[in-house]
Amino acid sequence: MSFEGEFASYEPLRRILESNKVKELQERFKIREKVEEDDDFNEKIIHINEVRKNNLKPDLVIAFDGSNLTAKAMNGYPGAEFGYITVASVIIFLSKIAKLEKEKFIDPKKFRETEEAATIDTVFPGCNVILDNEKSAKASLRKALFESLANTGFDGGESLLETYEYLFSIKRANFSTTKLPKSPIEDYADQDMTYGMGEYTCPHSGESLYSTDALRLHELMNPGGSNGEMFGQIMATIEKLVFVNFLRTFEKVDGWLSTLRRVAFILDGPLAVFSTSSWLAKVISYEIKRINHLQKKINDTDLLIVGIEKSGNFFNHFLEIDTTKDGITDKFPEQSVLLLDDDYIKNNIIFSESKKPYGLDTYFGRKFFYKTASGQKIVPVIASYNDYEHDLRTANPNQFARLGDVMELLDKLVSNQYPNSISPLISAHAEAALPLNLGKRIFEDIAREIRETTNG
Repeated sequence: MSFEGEFASYEPLRRILESNKVKELQERFKIREKVEEDDDFNEKIIHINEVRKNNLKPDLVIAFDGSNLTAKAMNGYPGAEFGYITVASVIIFLSKIAKLEKEKFIDPKKFRETEEAATIDTVFPGCNVILDNEKSAKASLRKALFESLANTGFDGGESLLETYEYLFSIKRANFSTTKLPKSPIEDYADQDMTYGMGEYTCPHSGESLYSTDALRLHELMNPGGSNGEMFGQIMATIEKLVFVNFLRTFEKVDGWLSTLRRVAFILDGPLAVFSTSSWLAKVISYEIKRINHLQKKINDTDLLIVGIEKSGNFFNHFLEIDTTKDGITDKFPEQSVLLLDDDYIKNNIIFSESKKPYGLDTYFGRKFFYKTASGQKIVPVIASYNDYEHDLRTANPNQFARLGDVMELLDKLVSNQYPNSISPLISAHAEAALPLNLGKRIFEDIAREIRETTNG
């Protein structure tokens, strides 16, 4: 590590590149062969005209995105920090936008009325921050996580803790394992964790345990340094809980289940849960399948749930296959998709020789590449509602629920402001980064829109 104000010269880099050990390692690299024109690849591309679409289009988009910031805690301890996490939910009224598009001049005030936002914010202790009479920063984090979920939610819906504990009950009933994680109580780490709901007493130590301990996010805490990774995972977990919270509200409120045919849910990032709380992926999948089954009896169509990956290996590979060896872009045809199966992913994007399908334990959706009518490159992830759709051995259009509707929707939502992005997530990110609508009654906005549309 360099000293403050000290800058490295090019000499170390030259020495690394000329190192015999580096050269020997490079010679052992497995190289993926690039093929300029691949007939099999071209045959897999599907145009929007080749896929089925519903007559009823969504006119309500609900987008979710989060933001987290780490700040120094002024408590006298070196390195003390806390994480400020916000998750925004933005409703886009496509029907209002469609009306405005017919006008010669669009009133900015009316355009602002085409979306409503609500944001929840939470604060979590990090390194060297002790709450109340807790014994450590890790114990403080565990307590803060439980309390934050218990005290967080949108007016008219259940708390995030209620949503979480419902999902946790699904795990215990349907996805229980014989091997339990270890106790989060210091000095009792050799004991298995004792599961329970709410706040309860550890049978070994007599100290408090929380239902949220099962997320094991406290295991990510770095007691002697920055905890950016931990705060990021907490944010991602809360994002998914907020999404499920919304879905469950549509089920619980009388008359709302039938309106899901008009709603599209868009999440920032993949439809997946990683790290210590990855078990949530299977129970979220279980829950959205259940709700989808209920609403499909009424609406005769699947839910429209999409995640959007804006960066990473999949997006970079999409850029690569859209570019020729000569550096010319737009090789991939517009309004076309490439549906990804396990073989393609492992041979071209995430190398693996494992027989276990990619993302089996962490994803509740399927990825594909789509180039919109305007040429934007999007990596969507569509939710899977049955075992056939989730089977990565094949990639057929009927394994991607409402594929045609998603393609049409993305054509409408792509942004001219930022490349390869969609406007609802831009709005959600702006709200999460600068929360101005804390605690807003977002479900009232949805209810009002439903009433107005129904009466209209």
